[in-house]
Order: sequence, then structure tokens, then C-alpha cells
Amino acid sequence: MKALFIGGTGTISTGIIKRLAEDPNWEVWLLNRGNRKTVVPEGVHQIIADVHNEAETAEKLKGMFFDTVCEFIGFVVEDVERDYRLFKDKTRQYIYISSASAYQKPAASYVITEGTALSNPYWQYSRNKIASEDFLMKKYREEGFPVTIVRPSHTYDERSIPVGVHGKKGSWQVIKRIMEEKPVIIHGDGSSLWTLTFNTDFAVGFIGLMGNRHAIGEAFQITGDETLTWDQIYATIADALGVKLHPYHVASEYLAAVGAPYNYDLEGGLIGDKAVSVVFNNRKLKRIVPNMQTTIPFSIGVRKALDYILAHPECQQEDPEFDAWCDRIIQAQEASKAMVIG
Repeated sequence: MKALFIGGTGTISTGIIKRLAEDPNWEVWLLNRGNRKTVVPEGVHQIIADVHNEAETAEKLKGMFFDTVCEFIGFVVEDVERDYRLFKDKTRQYIYISSASAYQKPAASYVITEGTALSNPYWQYSRNKIASEDFLMKKYREEGFPVTIVRPSHTYDERSIPVGVHGKKGSWQVIKRIMEEKPVIIHGDGSSLWTLTFNTDFAVGFIGLMGNRHAIGEAFQITGDETLTWDQIYATIADALGVKLHPYHVASEYLAAVGAPYNYDLEGGLIGDKAVSVVFNNRKLKRIVPNMQTTIPFSIGVRKALDYILAHPECQQEDPEFDAWCDRIIQAQEASKAMVIG
């Protein structure tokens, strides 16, 4: 079978590509600008094009047909409208990567299924995903366009450490604060529930949907089975580093307000996502992909990530602006306490 990945070199997709590259049943193609060839496994074919240039892409796709087309970089409805024009006669299945952040906020229930309502007034990113899903499902209902919707939650790989609050340069500065045993900001009181999924586990669920007729016209969430509180997540990182965690809890609404002037998207990222307790019920996925399970719990995944990041200086991006911002938040909250206590 023949699969095309639009993008294909990100956190989620690389785990899938690596697994498929070893599967003799699949011929794998990537459609991207070719900027990250070092992460492309041997034997994977590439179509070098900017998918946003529809005419150029259409020319390079002439005469090609795929069993599955997987869209990993579709963020607004215009992206999927373009894909529909490009692939409506070129594939038996179109898989769209949406987001679990599209589920209703605030959550009506902490247990999330594919039937949970889609609504997120706090995050434009999520609303764009919802609009994209709506367009694709309309095309399925009215024309039979063979769409499958996939909603990942917080998926990570060896190149990143999942944290709740970070600056514009990623999580390294948070890891550094933990290593230096400085106070580390955790949103809320640290007790909200969250699910983390290593990308190789995610790949099992995703590949099980590829070419699967039972997946056409359906939406699936793909997450691991392990649920942790944010305090437990940060404590697990500190344990892997061999240091004591010094958590400092700050209300999510306060963080969103004081992060806005620095363009830290914490209203969407926290109030519209990570601050909301969620537990994912993956029964629907496991009915058609029974081998989907968590094989890399966070206690192991975080060590894989730390080993990689600490061995690769390019992953250690300093962020002095964020570091100073954390210190100011902590100082301000402590000053407020002192003023009230007198």
C-alpha cells in the first residue's frame, strides 16, 4: 500500500514514518519542502514542494494515487479546502490530524470520548481545528470524501520534555530551573489530570487506522493510558534528573494575564487546554486497533528525552526572558502574600 504524509518530520509523524519505513507492506512518501532530510529514514520517498503553492503541488502529484494521505500541517480551514481539491480523486483515505484541545472547554465531564462536544472559546488554534473538521465531515456526508479525523493530546518524543508553562523557546529553561533547584512554576494547584503519549506508542494507534475501512467517516482520539497530575509530571522529571523539585503553584488565569504582554499563549495553552483535567476513554480506537497500548510510561519516556537533550546542545535553547519572567511572577506573588499577612 502507498501512503503520503504532508509534512512528516514533526514530533508525531516521525514516530509513524520510522515504523512504516520498516514495514514491507507500505510504500511511504513525504510531501514537504525538504528542509529536514536528516530525520527521513532510508527508503522513504520525497516530493519536494511547498503544499501552500497549490499549482506547484498539483503538477508534482500528476499521475499519482495513494491508499492513504495524512495531513499533519493543516492548521486552518483553507488548508483542508486546498487538500480536498488536490486529493479528492487521488486517495482512498484522507487522515486529518486535529487536536484533543478541540473538546469542550470548560469540560462537561473529565472523561473524554469522541462524542464529547467540540468547543473552545479560549484558543483560536482549537477553533481552527474544529472548523477544519466541520468542512471535511461535510464533504464526507455530501460527497463521500473518505476522511478520518485523528485527535492527539500531548504527544512527545525524545527531542522534547512536556511541561505546562514555558516560554517561546520550549521547555529547556524549565528543565534548567529544575536542575538548578530553583522554584518551578506549575499552573493551578498541580492536581489537574493530564495524559502524555510517547510518539512511538501513538504510531501504533495511527497505523492501525491507515487503510482501515472502519475508520472512514469517523473520528478517533489517540492517547496513552497513563494519567498523571501536573505535580506528578514535574516530580517525575526531577526524579529522572536526580534532584529535588521545588514546585511553585500559580493560578492559570493569573499566568494567562501576565503572560499575554510577552506573547506567551497561556490563555489558549492553559485555560483552553492543559489546566483542564481530562481522562481519555480510548475504547473506540481499541475496538479496531486492539494492539494499541502504553509501552512507554512517562517515567521511561522522560529519561529517553533527557538522555537525548542533554547529549545534544542544539536542544538546549536558553531563554533568559522566560527565566526572568518566572522570577518576577514568584516575587510578585510572595510580595502579595506578605502585604496581606502584614
